[in-house]
Amino acid sequence: MNRAKAVLTALGSANSLVLSRFYSTTRPLCTQVTHFPHLSHLLSNQSYSSHFLNTHQKLFFSSTPNSVLQLVLANQWSAELESELSEAHPSLTHDAVIYVLKKLDKDPPKASNFFNWVCEKNGFSPSSSIFSLMLRILVHKDSMKQFWTTLTKMKEQGFYIDVQTYLAISEQLKTGKMDTDSVAFKYFYERMIQDNGTDDVVKKVVDVVLGSEWNDGVEKQLEELNIVLSDNFVIRVLRDLRVCPSKALRFFHWVNQCPGYEHNSITYNGIARVLGQVDSIGEFWWVIEEMKAAGHEMDLDSYIKVSRQFQKSKMMEDAVKLYELMMDGPYKPSVQDCSMLLRSIAASGKPDLDLVFRVAKKFESAGNTLSKAVYDGIHRSLTRAGSFDEAEDILKVMRNAGFEPDNITYSQVVFGLCKAKKLEEACKVLDDMEQSGCVPDIKTWTILIQGHCAANEVDKALMCFAKMMEKQCEADADLLDVLINGFLQQKKVDGAYKLLIEMLNTARVRPWQATFKNLIENQLGARKLEEAMELLRLMKKQNYPPYPEPFVRYISKFGSVEDASEFFKALSVKEYPSTAAYVHVFKSFFKEGRHSEAKDLLYKCPHHIRKLGEIRKLFGSTKRSKTTATATA
Repeated sequence: MNRAKAVLTALGSANSLVLSRFYSTTRPLCTQVTHFPHLSHLLSNQSYSSHFLNTHQKLFFSSTPNSVLQLVLANQWSAELESELSEAHPSLTHDAVIYVLKKLDKDPPKASNFFNWVCEKNGFSPSSSIFSLMLRILVHKDSMKQFWTTLTKMKEQGFYIDVQTYLAISEQLKTGKMDTDSVAFKYFYERMIQDNGTDDVVKKVVDVVLGSEWNDGVEKQLEELNIVLSDNFVIRVLRDLRVCPSKALRFFHWVNQCPGYEHNSITYNGIARVLGQVDSIGEFWWVIEEMKAAGHEMDLDSYIKVSRQFQKSKMMEDAVKLYELMMDGPYKPSVQDCSMLLRSIAASGKPDLDLVFRVAKKFESAGNTLSKAVYDGIHRSLTRAGSFDEAEDILKVMRNAGFEPDNITYSQVVFGLCKAKKLEEACKVLDDMEQSGCVPDIKTWTILIQGHCAANEVDKALMCFAKMMEKQCEADADLLDVLINGFLQQKKVDGAYKLLIEMLNTARVRPWQATFKNLIENQLGARKLEEAMELLRLMKKQNYPPYPEPFVRYISKFGSVEDASEFFKALSVKEYPSTAAYVHVFKSFFKEGRHSEAKDLLYKCPHHIRKLGEIRKLFGSTKRSKTTATATA
């Protein structure tokens, strides 16, 4: 309570702002909105409702990939398990192996054991795609020994790492702070590329295909290259032709006409990944139909990559259609994939509720019961679409299924109400939460406060913030950033500055680096150099790197010599800032034509800076330019 008062008092707000209650206690949580008939029909339909309410339904597997997976998941790895696998599954397809590995990606040791068994004792020949998948699974501190063993096998068998896999693994090594492995992997990758004899042939093929429109001449040039076709070679060419999907497809068709070669699941999945883009979506679905007709399936790894590309490109209709296709096949996406798809639909502007229920119904039709995450996915879209009555109906169904609303569920209602500018109802939700025994967390409060800021109700946002602190909910950097942006949106630069200082001193919140940068730029835009300089000092105390660019632009244009000197002091981590900082400032002064100020500033600089060769050269060239200009005049 005292902390909340202190923050608001520092901002110049009246104490009554803290104590006043503006939450409506009479208006209902969910007001009448445009009716969504599909949901009401589905909920009133007994057979559909029975699906939602059935929480005891079990999922049984009968297909080969699932039976393999269940056997592996249910047992510790042993010689007995290998014997049982060999007897039950003497051979496995490329797609089935990818499916099992994807399902084991959170258990690197078991994934490694399965990979070794299937390759060494089952007689399976891995592709570059499977090797790449295996490496992505193993790149963790506890499984780096298996990682290097697998990488060595990959090279020995003539495969190479594609650029996307290299970048993904490098990022994981960097995130895991495995610096030694990172350096070694970079060296290994570069050597792998150098030692791969087919790399030059791949480049020649790509150059021919991209060099002109596809015609008989292109085909003749390809024939003259005397290419030795293999699945790995075709995949490599297709990856490099991703920049031009239509030409990738022409090459794919040409390959299929070559004597002795026939496309399989590996190459079909390769072209599907290439064509899964906005500009080639028609060709993508054509290839999917052709692949199905040839008896092949999209593998789970390809599905995940293509689906994410669809979702990233807001191609939600195609993402849902692909999900339905996969759920009808043997390699069904996980619950997490379903939840991610529902989340993407909800985030795509005004959610298409027909797509939401297509996903949910397809998930159920595969024998699954709706999980809390799937219910939340449906509920999220309803609240974002403003269908609050239907969202309330889903909550009832969810409760009947044994899932109580939590902070995620309530936060979605708060977000939707704020989006619909129903701020009082949004505030009421937090009261309802507490009455039901669910304590609002920092994320729920942040969504509420952000909703008020987005509606230009910053004063009410502060009231919510004060109430939050009264409830002993600690603020964090994310919430501070929301409030700072709310102030800046209303051009209240002073209020934003005071808030950040108070939150640092009173609430011990460490602002984001981006928050400091944003506020510094706005302070300088309002000609408040002193405040911006103080923010720069505070950044330094928080161990953030310096942010000189806006200061250099401002001081060289509007500042004095004294301002520049103070800037150097604020910028320095030790006794003096870097020599590059001095050079940057002097160049900026010269660019603005302020030669005399630059000269005065030079006299205030330390002796070693004045003697610096680059500085002397800079001032010497300026003097020569002025002399030449005078002589010309």
